[in-house]
Amino acid sequence: MSNDGCGAPAGGVTITKDKASNQAIIGQVLRDGAPLSPGYARLLGSGDEFVAEVPLGEDGGFRFFAAPGEWVLRILAPGGIRLEQEVSADIGQVTRAEFLV
Repeated sequence: MSNDGCGAPAGGVTITKDKASNQAIIGQVLRDGAPLSPGYARLLGSGDEFVAEVPLGEDGGFRFFAAPGEWVLRILAPGGIRLEQEVSADIGQVTRAEFLV
């Protein structure tokens, strides 16, 4: 765990258009216009149910392949950053989410 209280490793997957499928939730986290990394993106189901977690990429990006339905994205990063956003996923759709700190 780092000194700032976040155990997120640097890394993750850099998200580019060619890496996004046609059924995904992709997003990016920016702080003052610059990518936020390290940190984590979590995918939560109904009732705050934990489904998956990935580290943010160097570009602040993340990607989940999610079944159709309603989801919550939660961002956790150093300095006590905790952000949430509701998203909908559907077959054949790329859902994009942007978080600004």
